[in-house]
Amino acid sequence: MVKLPQVRKTIAYRVTEPVVQLLAATPISPNALTLLGFLVTVGAAALIATEHLLAAGLMVLFAGFFDILDGALARWTNRTTRFGGILDSTLDRLSEAALLLGVLVLFLLVEEQSVLFTFLAKKWSILLVGIALFVSPLVSYIRARAEAMGLECQVGLFTRAERVVVLVVGLLVNQIVIALFIIVVFSFVTVGHRLVHVWQQTKK
Repeated sequence: MVKLPQVRKTIAYRVTEPVVQLLAATPISPNALTLLGFLVTVGAAALIATEHLLAAGLMVLFAGFFDILDGALARWTNRTTRFGGILDSTLDRLSEAALLLGVLVLFLLVEEQSVLFTFLAKKWSILLVGIALFVSPLVSYIRARAEAMGLECQVGLFTRAERVVVLVVGLLVNQIVIALFIIVVFSFVTVGHRLVHVWQQTKK
């Protein structure tokens, strides 16, 4: 039976392979791609805060491409380093926080009657952003903590890739609140799944 992490890796490989081969012939480093992807994400967060949602969605999608490209380039050119891994993980967390802060600023600035709040009232939508800000990083934290203890923890439906895809769709169709609701619910599910998975390994 094909596992979800394998499916993600296969898709990422197919998407990035042609570009990685071109980049491998240039002096561009994996860390430079990581930093560039982060800067693009910050730009997307600014677009969200100023209610340019369609452009923000496209920019987040573009930044996500850098997110899978940096690691692929590092492996292809045999330039994987421990610092590169830490930098990538750190900027991933900052990128996600920046996007959610962009959404928070947007919600604070727009009027209660805005079409953004057709799913939830403004105050509950703002609370939803706050919940997303702490539950989303937990998904990655549990995996990092487990792997630091020598445990396997790649299970779970809603990794960062899925959260980004849902947010992008929400931005493109102007349904950010619904996207946030989905992200929060399935992030909690994934946190629970990973905790149970790790607990089962420690009981052996």
